[in-house]
Amino acid sequence: MILVTGATGTIGSSVLRLLRDQGGPVRAMSRTPAKITAAAQASGSVSALGSGSVSALGSGSVSASAAAAPTEVEGEGEVEGEVEGEGEVEVVRGDFDDPVSLRRAVAGVEAVFLLTAPVSPTPRHDLALVEAARAAGVARIVKLSAIGTGERFGADQVVGDWHLEAEQAVRAGGLAWTLLRPSSFASNTLGWAGAIAAGTPVPNLTGAGRQGVVDPRDVAEVAVAALTSDGHVGRTYTLTGPAAISVPEQAEVLADLLGRPIGTIDLIEEAARQRLTAAGLEPTAVRAALIGSAWARAGRNETVTDDVPRILGRPAATFRTWARDHRTAFGVVAGG
Repeated sequence: MILVTGATGTIGSSVLRLLRDQGGPVRAMSRTPAKITAAAQASGSVSALGSGSVSALGSGSVSASAAAAPTEVEGEGEVEGEVEGEGEVEVVRGDFDDPVSLRRAVAGVEAVFLLTAPVSPTPRHDLALVEAARAAGVARIVKLSAIGTGERFGADQVVGDWHLEAEQAVRAGGLAWTLLRPSSFASNTLGWAGAIAAGTPVPNLTGAGRQGVVDPRDVAEVAVAALTSDGHVGRTYTLTGPAAISVPEQAEVLADLLGRPIGTIDLIEEAARQRLTAAGLEPTAVRAALIGSAWARAGRNETVTDDVPRILGRPAATFRTWARDHRTAFGVVAGG
């Protein structure tokens, strides 16, 4: 059994789908399990939940605040749902701030895909899951971290400092571990859809700085390889696309594919801070984003590695490939 955390996000949902298609037992953890089943049904990637397969939360032996446990943990709670497809996927409710729910989520699990995305950057959620996994006898853990983690930048700034502490906990947790440090996701540009549709410039926080922008689908495939095959234990992989590309260059690619001009507008630190704050980010999250953006703007993230092709046995996808496959998500058609 493999547990996938962060199962409703871009990477987690792809990992879940790939594991399910392999036919092995998979368990998806989320604070809101209904999002997993709803997304799966909307995409057509899995069949609808069968009648009677979802229990009403709080109607059994567990309170509404606790996580529902999988069926094989007899008497400990109730399964939130079971998704049928190529392989069986258990959907279980779990909360990183609820130790009881984490113990239930990892019960009987052999490997964990660890992806946390706290509102305020903190290693607390990673540490909680690592402890629960260690206590449950989980054998393997694959953590999604970020490129540049731990690098010092400027006078007193550390890139991804919260990821660094989480990585240290994973390494010291007593499990066979693999760390994944992806570069900027190609899918981050989906945040430009509104500006593109309105014909206004897209925001650029990294200037002319190039990054090894990576296709999230490649990251998910590497994660699955690390979860299901040997040879990845004790390794830290830096996952990038095949070439470094800047925000203006990404805009040019999209403009070519969508058949319309797409400009960019540089945001200096204060303007970027205001924009991120207006978007609802917590102050600590804004600070982390600004450090990462300044690091990339300074040309510190031009790294390109061969980790993706070496692990997957094929070339890493280009940004153009990702953009072509997702151009309808930008709400315009070519030539429109």
